[in-house]
Amino acid sequence: MLGKSISKNSLLLAGFAVISAAILAGVYESTKDRIELQMRAAAQRALFEIVPESRHDNDLLGDTIPLPEEAWRALGLRQGGNMHIARKNGEIIALILPAVAPDGYSGDISMIVGVNRDGSLAGVRVLAHRETPGLGDKVELKKSNWILGFEGKSLQNPKAERWKVKKDGGEFDQFTGATITPRAVVHQVKRVLDYVKAEEPTLFPAADSAADVNREANHE
Repeated sequence: MLGKSISKNSLLLAGFAVISAAILAGVYESTKDRIELQMRAAAQRALFEIVPESRHDNDLLGDTIPLPEEAWRALGLRQGGNMHIARKNGEIIALILPAVAPDGYSGDISMIVGVNRDGSLAGVRVLAHRETPGLGDKVELKKSNWILGFEGKSLQNPKAERWKVKKDGGEFDQFTGATITPRAVVHQVKRVLDYVKAEEPTLFPAADSAADVNREANHE
């Protein structure tokens, strides 16, 4: 009798699991396209915060190039990523690169960094982190305007030795009670600028060269 009861319950549980899986699969299929659209819209908003639509005329979300493996270390990436390209009349006017500061207070701080053709920063946005709420989370734009302080900065403004938080003798503010988080972000943003500067001829080809490449691509 006990064995029959266990078998019956097992069959009921198995049937319930199958029905639940089928329902979940149906819900996923019915919402998959909507979720993908929402994710695309969220990613596009983050990119447009750095390079507004008025500055480019291409598909900023779709115009990407995979970052070469030799760039991963400089950008703090473990598994690579794509670089978004902003163009105006065919010319590259800015790049948006993924980067990770590995030395945040609670671990990795993932961000995107926009760099203009002239080497200045178009902007920086933190996408993910595990920093302390009320302290380190001020790297988020919705929590404070601190991240906006990078806009317009370059390797010449401030000088290399000033790319630090003020507590370390640098240019950038730290947070009250939290220095490690802003220090990590400042260091990583500078590393992105260093990488772009070192690879400038490749990342920002001359306007004539870029136009030639576009013409060849269109001819093909």
